[in-house]
Amino acid sequence: MESMAKKKVRPRRSFTAEFKAEIVGLCRRGDRSVGQVAKDFDLTETAVRGWVRQAEVDAGDRDGLTSGEREELAMLRRENRRLREDVEVLKRATAFFATETR
Repeated sequence: MESMAKKKVRPRRSFTAEFKAEIVGLCRRGDRSVGQVAKDFDLTETAVRGWVRQAEVDAGDRDGLTSGEREELAMLRRENRRLREDVEVLKRATAFFATETR
């Protein structure tokens, strides 16, 4: 196992929507494969394929959650988690004050 070269972990990068759209456009044009586009721009093929897939969902060419629906779902999950925490605090406060008044 020691002879195997360790893969260098790449720091997580973020890309603008415009950059992703440009990469998706290059892939859709068809003159280069997804793998070649990823290699040319020093991206992972998995990320580029994900961007292409999401663009197809957003365009209605594929089933799935659109980008807007994904954002809304994430926001609703955050709100739901916060509300559950608020309810838990209120339950504890109610239990505390119920024992105090006896």
